[in-house]
Amino acid sequence: MRRTPITEYGYNFIEGTQIPEGADEYYLRDQQIAGLGYQWRHLSTAEIRMLEGQGNISPNWNDILIEEPFDFRLLRGNSFFGLVRIGSMEPFAVSYHDFALPEGVRDSHIISCDIGRHCAIHRCAYISHYIIGERCILSEIDEMDATNHAKFGNGIVTEGEEESVRISLSIMNEAEGRSVLPFDTMICADAWLWATYREEPQFLNRLQDMTNRQYNLKRGWYATVGNGSVIKACRVVKDVRFGEYSYVKGANKLKNLTLHSNELAPSQIGEGVELVNGIIGYGCHVFYGVKAVRFIMGNNSNLKYGARLLNSILGDNSTISCCEVLNTLVFPFHEQHHNNSFLIAALVMGQSNMAAGANIGSNHNTRGNDGELRARRGFWPALSSSIKYNSNFASFTLITKGDYPNELNIQIPFSMVSYNEHEGCLTVMPAYWWMYNRYALERNGWKFRTRDKRKVVVQHIESDYLAPDTMEEIEQAMDLMSLWVGRAALAEGLLTPADVRTDKGLATQGRQMLENQVTQVAALNVTTRDFERSMHPTKILKVAEGYRAYQEMLMFACMRTLLQYLAGNPVFTGISALEQVLLQDLAKNSGLQAAVRGPFMNMGGQIVSETQIQTLMAVVKDGKVSSWDQMHAVYDEWWKLYPQVKATCALQTLYRQLGCKKLDATIWEHALNRFSSLCDQNALEVLRSRKKDHDEPFRKSTYRNQEEMVAVLGLAEDNQFVKESRRQMDELKALGQRFSVWA
Repeated sequence: MRRTPITEYGYNFIEGTQIPEGADEYYLRDQQIAGLGYQWRHLSTAEIRMLEGQGNISPNWNDILIEEPFDFRLLRGNSFFGLVRIGSMEPFAVSYHDFALPEGVRDSHIISCDIGRHCAIHRCAYISHYIIGERCILSEIDEMDATNHAKFGNGIVTEGEEESVRISLSIMNEAEGRSVLPFDTMICADAWLWATYREEPQFLNRLQDMTNRQYNLKRGWYATVGNGSVIKACRVVKDVRFGEYSYVKGANKLKNLTLHSNELAPSQIGEGVELVNGIIGYGCHVFYGVKAVRFIMGNNSNLKYGARLLNSILGDNSTISCCEVLNTLVFPFHEQHHNNSFLIAALVMGQSNMAAGANIGSNHNTRGNDGELRARRGFWPALSSSIKYNSNFASFTLITKGDYPNELNIQIPFSMVSYNEHEGCLTVMPAYWWMYNRYALERNGWKFRTRDKRKVVVQHIESDYLAPDTMEEIEQAMDLMSLWVGRAALAEGLLTPADVRTDKGLATQGRQMLENQVTQVAALNVTTRDFERSMHPTKILKVAEGYRAYQEMLMFACMRTLLQYLAGNPVFTGISALEQVLLQDLAKNSGLQAAVRGPFMNMGGQIVSETQIQTLMAVVKDGKVSSWDQMHAVYDEWWKLYPQVKATCALQTLYRQLGCKKLDATIWEHALNRFSSLCDQNALEVLRSRKKDHDEPFRKSTYRNQEEMVAVLGLAEDNQFVKESRRQMDELKALGQRFSVWA
């Protein structure tokens, strides 16, 4: 506690060496409003008397400036300290939906602020060192101030501060071994790169330098409220930068934040919220008792109903309600809605859903707090699933309800993982989604595309469940299954050691059996010891069916990708012309060669080759890419190339699936016929998946009769997505007909 003369109150925001020679304490503040065209003037003696007669006070009226036109009747019952500049005020009301207040400043305590034109500021007990935009409403705020070292959620240190005050986010690992520095344009791709390649100290140092250079580290920047914003009924607001058209109502505490917002993508904060040290993206909603500390929210994401988000980054288009998420990096399209689920020290690569009772946390089932979990996109743990750390999951892994006592490394995608408590072993069914729940699989891809409502797009997102990353995983899974079948056949005496001397030979024999001896494969006990840290081998269920399903998935993906690429590029008359151009470009374009090489990585939702990432890291270390804007520009260039990358990968995969080195008219006709059949099958399986619920006898038990059930649920055939799927498949078949001529 200290006492200062009232004549100093509101001044000396920065002082001494913090002020450059020839400048004053307002030099940064003036930079912030430069270009807005304000024409300030001092008050006349008569205007001062009028203001005092209306209950306004100031120890130095000479530092209270206004802009014409100005109706002085609109300032009543206020205390002004320091340099206060007020934009034009006229007898109008400013409104947001049904909430309206007259322009002007009433019953408020204002310290060294710039107030924009046509604002309504009512009953604000304390507003200090803020620049408030035009047409803003501020009402019933207990405390709203800024410090001279405000960082607005960024992981920076201002001049004269100790390094110990720097804010970092300990994502993916509770032991802080993967900490990143937040910045207000950070996306999941940036965080993933920074947290993943920890063995590259020079690269990491460059990233920190880039973050520091992104900001002016001088002291004295004012907090801001963007044009058209509404802030009402809040308790404590400290060091917060509000974007345009922000809406904040009933927050308990907001401290050290950047709230991105604009007219097309306004962000909102609601009742009982407490947010500290964070960055909130465009079009976000944070409501109803949320607690978040050290966090980033991507664009168009939501926190609701008492959610707790700590030391974590939440990707675009995601929603977390009720539950607890700590030390985690979550990629776009994540859903988690249940109070009794928690997610700790994980990398979840999006398109994911956490069910009630999901127990995903390192410090609860390992000896230390440094365990990690990795889950590629499409991760769905079922009700009351408990996973032991460290564990790793392939794309679109479905985990059934159960307590999994051992570490897992599930390497085949689209699988269903179960724990057989009776036998004490893990069971895995390959390609479960394709075989038994096509409705959910297809609907998820459609849902993600239609729910992407972002108006500000920086993070690129692949929402197709069959893309270069998952196609690569499928091919690797088929290789593994071939090896397992070969080993099982050898154990059963169907092969002799002389026939197979290496794992490669076993895989070759196993592949032949999977493709030609399905009945024999069905009788084999196919297992692996690579999926669970256990003395008991993991049983692989329905191996032949899963292998065939993977073949269908690859054929469907390859043909769909090529046909859609043809349709989107009218310059190509047919597949022959496209094949020729793709191969020519691949032969001469080193960038395309790197982009299709693999392995493919999910970089915040954008699928890229690790070869591209290694090249990017090299130019960052060399200083050729020296800012985050330049990094994002590289991501943009990759995204522009991505359609051609997908088409080239699809062509190469098609060659492998068809056993050819080049397409011809006969091969193309055969591929189109298979694709047409797969489209019909896909639409039928979507309907069957949905219809299973309607035909289940126990599902019918709560209805008096079939008519009541139809009235409540409708018919499976009338389901919106069932119809949408049929339409999409018909469109794909039409594309096949359109490009059926070899040209």
